[in-house]
Amino acid sequence: MNEQHLHELLDLFSQGCLHRDELASRLLTITGRQPPSACLDHYRHLRTGMPEAVFGQGKTASQLMEILSAQLERDQVVMATRVDPDKAAGVLRKLPDLTYNQEAAMLIGNEQHIPKYPDIAPVVLACAGTSDIPIAEEARLTLHCLGCSATTLYDVGVAGIHRILAHQDTLGAAGVVIVAAGMEGALPSVVAGLTSAPVIGVPTSVGYGTGTGGFAALLGMLNSCAPGLAVVNIDNGFGAACMAAAILRPRSVQQRDASTQK
Repeated sequence: MNEQHLHELLDLFSQGCLHRDELASRLLTITGRQPPSACLDHYRHLRTGMPEAVFGQGKTASQLMEILSAQLERDQVVMATRVDPDKAAGVLRKLPDLTYNQEAAMLIGNEQHIPKYPDIAPVVLACAGTSDIPIAEEARLTLHCLGCSATTLYDVGVAGIHRILAHQDTLGAAGVVIVAAGMEGALPSVVAGLTSAPVIGVPTSVGYGTGTGGFAALLGMLNSCAPGLAVVNIDNGFGAACMAAAILRPRSVQQRDASTQK
C-alpha cells in the first residue's frame, strides 16, 4: 500500500462508502507475508514515499524468487536492482509477471501500482558517454517506477561541449537533472552552470587506470565549484533517481492537497 492508496481508502471511509470493518481489514494487510530469506519493510512507502527495492547483487536466484514473490502480493511497484541476466532468467521462469531490463540490470513488476503525479516537474537524465548508459538506465527505470517522467540526453560529454550546450532549453525546464559521468567526471559541473534546477551527479566506474574505478570522477564531482550540485555514490543510478523523486514528490503532494482544498 502506498500513500495514494491509503488516502483513497480514508476518503471512501469518510464518504460512507467503506464500512469500518472493511477499512480495518484492508489496513491489516499492510503487514504482508515475510519470506524465509528476508524481513520485508512493508511500511516503507507509507513512511518515505519510496517502495522497498531489492538489491540483487549477492543474492541467489532462489532468494530473489522468495522475496519478489512476497512483494508481488502487495499493492505497490516491485523493483530489484543489480540482477545479472542469468539470475534474471531463473527468476522469470518462476515469476513471469516480472519484466527484465538487461541494460539497467533491473527486474520490475506491479507496474499498475506506479504512483501518478500529473503535476510533477520532469527529470532530465544526461550521461557523458555511451559507456555510462547502463547506470543512466538504472536511474531512468527507477524514476519510471517512482512515477517520475524522464527526458534522456545521452552521449553529451564535455569533449564535445556543443552537445550539451545544444540542450540548454531542455535543462532549463527540468525540475531536477541527473548527470552520470565517468573519466574525470566534469559533466555535472558544466550542467550545474547551465540550469537553476538541482543537479545530482552520478560518478561511474568508466575510465582508464587512474580513474580507479570511478574514484576520480567521484572526487572531481565532490570538488566542483558549481553551486546546486550534489553527488551520490559510484554507479548509484538508483540512489540518484530516489533523490530526484524525493526532491520533486513533496511539491506534487502539496499541489494535490491544495487542489483538493479548492
